[in-house]
Amino acid sequence: MSCWMPGCPALSMCRGLAALPITCLERAKDLKTRLGILLHKPELGHRSGSSSKLQLGSRRRNSSQEVLEWRESFDQLLKSKSGVNAFHTFLKTEFSEENLDFWLACEDFKKTRSKTKLASKANRIFEEFVQNEAPREVNIDHETREITRKNLSGATSACFNEAQAKTRTLMEKDSYPRFLKSASYQDMSRQAASRGTSKRSHT
Repeated sequence: MSCWMPGCPALSMCRGLAALPITCLERAKDLKTRLGILLHKPELGHRSGSSSKLQLGSRRRNSSQEVLEWRESFDQLLKSKSGVNAFHTFLKTEFSEENLDFWLACEDFKKTRSKTKLASKANRIFEEFVQNEAPREVNIDHETREITRKNLSGATSACFNEAQAKTRTLMEKDSYPRFLKSASYQDMSRQAASRGTSKRSHT
């Protein structure tokens, strides 16, 4: 309902809008459209949140399965990133994490393609883990240590193979069984088994 009385607020507003440039009116419509999009965003966020929850649930099931697979073999443990992390944490309690760190350094070393980097990495690994009285000396015999030293003269991706194999065997026969019996792994495996049982009961 229009008002033609002098001083009417409605009349003043209409005159004000009519005086505005067309570009201003177009911007106002654009702002209205954007506001409508923003008002619908919570619904999108809710859907995204539901998707994230499903992905998280899937990751938890996968990690639960991984935890139970760690006890199948030492290889299964080393294939799992979270397994390596859990094993490393355990080794720290025994002050023997240098064995795993050396093994991981050798794995990384094998991926090096540059001959220049290969030589510098080989020397760095040898000085940190292999040579006598190294800062983080691993437990290998004198013969293996000397073979590794000679391999440095013509460093290849295989120059630490023997020392790495000895360290791996030591971890598999000594540290790995204790890890499986540790309170931390027993607790993780119980939780993983419990989640697996719960999942089967709901299917």
